[in-house]
Amino acid sequence: MVRIGRFLRGRVRYRVTPGGVLFLGALTLTGSGAFLTGNNLLFLVFSAMLALLLVSGFLGRLMLLGLKLELLLPKHVAARAVTEAQIRLINLKRLTPSFSIELSGRSNPLTGSLPILKTPVYFPVVAGGGAVEVPVEVTFPHRGRHRENLFVLSTRFPFGFLRREVSIPISWETIVYPAIEPGVRAEGLLESLEGPTATSERGQGQDFYRIRPWEASDGVRMVDWKSTAHTGTLQAREFAREDNISVEIVLDRAIPQGAEERFEALVEECAYLVWTLADRATAFELVCEGQAQTEVYAALRFLAIVVPAVARAGGVEAGGVEAGGVEAGAGTGSRVVLSAWD
Repeated sequence: MVRIGRFLRGRVRYRVTPGGVLFLGALTLTGSGAFLTGNNLLFLVFSAMLALLLVSGFLGRLMLLGLKLELLLPKHVAARAVTEAQIRLINLKRLTPSFSIELSGRSNPLTGSLPILKTPVYFPVVAGGGAVEVPVEVTFPHRGRHRENLFVLSTRFPFGFLRREVSIPISWETIVYPAIEPGVRAEGLLESLEGPTATSERGQGQDFYRIRPWEASDGVRMVDWKSTAHTGTLQAREFAREDNISVEIVLDRAIPQGAEERFEALVEECAYLVWTLADRATAFELVCEGQAQTEVYAALRFLAIVVPAVARAGGVEAGGVEAGGVEAGAGTGSRVVLSAWD
């Protein structure tokens, strides 16, 4: 969970709404008529309209003052995945409530980062000294360390003539995992792993293997009574053997020049393999230049911050295995090498 709070600072920008354009047109006509005709009633109406516009600007700015914003994120976040988070808007003004506040995301022109909040959030009212917390959906565009994002608070209160908004750069640090999405290549590697990781030999496991004639050495507990009643002879049930299957995933950081996008694709394929193997309760080991990770979230965290090493010619060999291939390792293990040189 990440918690960020920053007092509202910065310059409030004003934008005239379509309703404000009509009001300004009416104000101009009324003022022109008052000065051209000298009619006191028109002067009174013009003064009231002008005062209404000034009060609208003052109240709108007051609504944006004294607000504190908190963003609460889950512990694990993946790129391009819709993530449920919480937005909490706190009104630090003790007596004055804030009405009609809208929160939205905005691209940062300095860093070029895209907004993580795609859909604006509307707060009808935030009581003085109170807080409102709403669920939102955020999407991080890429993996890595995210330290800052830009949000915008705006309001049209009280009459909707002007839209006042202020940009709030919120600083925090969140480790975003690579996108965990199935791809053609990753699915193919998983299918190749199904052979080495599947065990279909008789043993004392939990998965059913076959029905065969009962033997005297089997014991009574192995008798399958349904098959026995159907065939009229004793039948035994066999189970698949359980082995400690493991998969070694080797990630090659060395890439040729201009292959940064290919490396990003490899990282995502690696993340998908790690996540899927962990979901299937298959032991794995992620190896990259001497570093090994065997826990799923530690591996995803490593993949979130790993950077490529650009080489001039040739790649770093990973045990002489062809890049992208699957081979049987020692015992019941398998080995996958992911490299940008294939």
